[in-house]
Amino acid sequence: MGLAMERYRQLGFTVPAPAHPVLPSVAGGPAEPFGVANTHVYFPGNFVELVAVIDDPGRMPAGARPIPLQVPDDKLPGLRAAIRATAANITSFLQRFQGVHIMIADTPDIDGVAARLKADGVGHGGVHDIQRPVETSAGVRMEPARYLEISDPDLSSGRVPEGRIGFAENAPIAASQDERHPDHPNGATGLVECVLCVDDAALPEWERRYDTYFGPAQGGDLTRFDRANVSVVAASALDDLLPGERPAALPAFVAYAVSVRDLAAAERLLLDNDVPIIRTGPQEMFVPGDAALGVAIIFRQDG
Repeated sequence: MGLAMERYRQLGFTVPAPAHPVLPSVAGGPAEPFGVANTHVYFPGNFVELVAVIDDPGRMPAGARPIPLQVPDDKLPGLRAAIRATAANITSFLQRFQGVHIMIADTPDIDGVAARLKADGVGHGGVHDIQRPVETSAGVRMEPARYLEISDPDLSSGRVPEGRIGFAENAPIAASQDERHPDHPNGATGLVECVLCVDDAALPEWERRYDTYFGPAQGGDLTRFDRANVSVVAASALDDLLPGERPAALPAFVAYAVSVRDLAAAERLLLDNDVPIIRTGPQEMFVPGDAALGVAIIFRQDG
């Protein structure tokens, strides 16, 4: 996590201190770091999340903020099991490759999404109601949230070949309090696209699948699903989009794009910070995946 935060700050993003849950291992015992630590690069309406598995509670990043989770004693084993499963899931992703493995689309009507997916024959684990920690001016408090994850019939619940894909519905009060809009030094104004790379032969199936999830698609050089800002590209066409990039595995999210107020200013900042960049046009450049923790980051002129 410390390396990820340092790298993202070199990339010109504002990155707050990470948070991590603390929970006793047994009822009445001392609370200890457990599960995963995370922090966010916030934009209006969305964010990029940096996640690291807590493999050594004594090696937390400096400034990490504990989030105490309070639960009745009889619910403690179940909560620990759920958090342990989440950590194991993320560990399995990182063993596949370091990079982007989770893409969650916001929705104001998750029950409607669940019904639509079911009607279209898309398997999912149902809508889950949870409480998530939200930082407010008065401190951290728990706010309701609801989510679902799409499931592949050949994989464990909530998993698809590219990782985890789902939808989330947050309470309006939580969204207004939790979403901060910092002034990023690189001038980034929003997360505008995710790029999924797939095997050439499987491209029609992936287009059909994502059309069912988020459709309809927009044509062009890439197949774009605007509802989730996802573009699907065949492996053979990736070099045309991102010269020199090679997917660590297929299928995989290989890049995401952020809009910036002034592309030339962002370029100067990255070069001053010794971050390699590749220009792909007058309005766009990207940082290669091997310089950005496994995922290429595209910087695109806003507007």
